[in-house]
Amino acid sequence: MIRAMLSRSIVRWLAPLALCLAVLVDAGAPRAEDAAQVAAGAALYEKYCALCHGAQAQGYAADNAPSLVSPEFLSAADDRFLVASIALGRPGTAMAAYGVELGGPLHEAEMAQLVAFLRSRGPAATALTPPQGGSAKRGAALYARSCSSCHGDRRSHGTAPHLANATFLALASDAFLYDAIARGRDGTPMKAYAGELDQEQIADLVAYLRSWADNSAAVRAATVNVPPPAGPIVLNPDGASAELALRDDRFVAADDVKRMLDEKRRIVIVDARATSDWQRERIEGAISVPYYALAGLDRIPNDGTWVVAYCACPHHASGVVVDELRRRGYPHAAVLDEGIRVWSERGYPVTRAAGG
Repeated sequence: MIRAMLSRSIVRWLAPLALCLAVLVDAGAPRAEDAAQVAAGAALYEKYCALCHGAQAQGYAADNAPSLVSPEFLSAADDRFLVASIALGRPGTAMAAYGVELGGPLHEAEMAQLVAFLRSRGPAATALTPPQGGSAKRGAALYARSCSSCHGDRRSHGTAPHLANATFLALASDAFLYDAIARGRDGTPMKAYAGELDQEQIADLVAYLRSWADNSAAVRAATVNVPPPAGPIVLNPDGASAELALRDDRFVAADDVKRMLDEKRRIVIVDARATSDWQRERIEGAISVPYYALAGLDRIPNDGTWVVAYCACPHHASGVVVDELRRRGYPHAAVLDEGIRVWSERGYPVTRAAGG
């Protein structure tokens, strides 16, 4: 169940989403045995999710995106958690908001189909027992010793999912967190801690994670869906051509792209992420051409102008765009090596949504 700590604004638009899911379930979809729903979900998964979560949803194909089919995860995550995670994404990570209300490509029925596909790969959700008690102070020491090397801390990311993500904490119940720690995730680096930590210690870890919750950040994640403008496509159209040196004939450094912008060189910058991410934060002047909607590349002139694509992975979604540009015969197409996270961290110019 979605936690009460979700903001009223998120709950308002999630309500019809949950209703749609309930209706589909009651009607016999998206049950795993409903072949049509599962097939539709499989096609959607391949188009939108496989890039990062892997062809078999096993995870870790890009940017440490987690497994979506470990038995422990699927038995702990109810359908509303799955749908809301798809819809809201994980702001601040490579997982965009895919719900159409937030600028993503997926409607309620399509997200339900995705859930049907995931359910077909593993068990149904089961009821979880919430932990009792727990000390955040004790949990902090345990977290530093057992968890931070993979999950990072409240502000820094590690190689495993970032547990301080406000949207994740708003959706995940204490019972879900406890279960994840206790049982781990089979087939992933996340081991089961039930044999290493006692129940009180796991409850302490849950209390510590819950102390990170920031509902205001979850509110900021719910940006309004505003379609990107048609142009301008080319930045500095009257400027001299950009001059960029590539690493491995593919990647261009953020510093070099910034220098081209400072020198008012002619260039096109493409945001290859979901449009919801473009709306929330983008490199100043970037156009939105998501990796799953490559027809948008038709707008870009094929006249020798450098085209630099970026994402947050930092190479996978942008790599799809660059591969397509090169397939079409664009002579100068490159991937922004460090991606938008490093660009933003260096203080280079970005445009953010109001309140973002």
